[in-house]
Amino acid sequence: MRGRGAGRSAGPGRSGRAARAGTDYQASTGRIVGLPVRRHHVVLLGWTVLWFLLVEPSGGFSWHYLRQGEELLFSDRPDGGLALYAHHPELQIGPVSLAVARLFAPFPPHTGELLAEAVMSGLGLAMLVLVGRTAALHYLGTGTNHRRLQQRLLIAGLAFIPMWVEVSVRFAHLDDVLALFFTTLAAYELSRGRAAPVGVYLALAVDSKPWALAFAPLILALPRARWPRTVLWFAGLVALAWLPFYLGDLDTMAAAKFTIPNQPASALRWFGVTDSATPWWDRPAQFALGLSLGVLAVWRGRWPAVVLLGADARILLDPSVYTYYSASILLGTLLWDTVGQRRLVPWWSWIALAALYGGTLLLPSDPARGFVRLAFVVVSAGYVLLWPAQRRRGRGGSRRAAGEDGARRRAEREAAAV
Repeated sequence: MRGRGAGRSAGPGRSGRAARAGTDYQASTGRIVGLPVRRHHVVLLGWTVLWFLLVEPSGGFSWHYLRQGEELLFSDRPDGGLALYAHHPELQIGPVSLAVARLFAPFPPHTGELLAEAVMSGLGLAMLVLVGRTAALHYLGTGTNHRRLQQRLLIAGLAFIPMWVEVSVRFAHLDDVLALFFTTLAAYELSRGRAAPVGVYLALAVDSKPWALAFAPLILALPRARWPRTVLWFAGLVALAWLPFYLGDLDTMAAAKFTIPNQPASALRWFGVTDSATPWWDRPAQFALGLSLGVLAVWRGRWPAVVLLGADARILLDPSVYTYYSASILLGTLLWDTVGQRRLVPWWSWIALAALYGGTLLLPSDPARGFVRLAFVVVSAGYVLLWPAQRRRGRGGSRRAAGEDGARRRAEREAAAV
């Protein structure tokens, strides 16, 4: 009798301990009781909705380019189909972006535009979650405090969202949105040590917007033995998307020479470039500089800086100064602040927002705005490449790449807490 009674009383005790353990886990990871979300996710969602409501009435500035491009791509007009870029070099939009834009074509124009803006805004939130999990996987086994990581992600995310709404709502640049989203997926897969998905997502980024080629050095952060497979996926999917247009109409080559005005507030002006339009050497120099800085970052053991450095090269040498360009910078600072370093306050995200967004709104002259852009690029690139970095225990993605499935599942469960 006594044994049976003791056995019966043990059950509720274990149940109580399990309940307390579950409550402690939810508290330690910031999870809202009864819901599959964390508190910082709810704050970021509210912040996104607020900015969406503020910007949407004046949004969709460039959506007509996406509509025009997808209509031409899927038409049988002489200037459409595979002849699209030969006849419309102003549509500097990748075929993947035009294919995705097609999904919104069945809706009435205003409804389709509104839905696209909402989806693009939602992708920004998804990217914040992915960056948090990338950081958790990157620092797995180093004793990283997840609550502290969540706080860092929240503070950086509050700076990221305003610039994300610029590209996703005010300008509705689906091509830039997809390029950055696929790049974020590539960084996440890199932290998991998965070679093929890294190549696939980086290729989709380039197929969405060609300037995403600057992020290709992320491939080099994988173990050397996995480079050939990743490069094969990357090169194959880029060729699959773009080669038909070049083979279908040889005049497509001319699209690479399309120029835009050299605006007075561009950083190019500080190099003495006073051409009225894009200099012939500018685009190749952007790619070369972005790729070189990215390779240097990986060689220095700082792959989370690759996106920031690639975006820096674009900001430094682009003749235009649209605010949506800065969304790539803010993704770069987000990755650096959360994955590249472990300070609680993500200073670079807020410095970027103040300099590139605040400077556009507050500085009185074009030369001053150009100088701030130049200064931000030089200082941020110098910092992430040269400033002494904190060492962490373990080998991150490379170590997990060789791990067993069970260890990977445990790692991903821990990362999901962020």
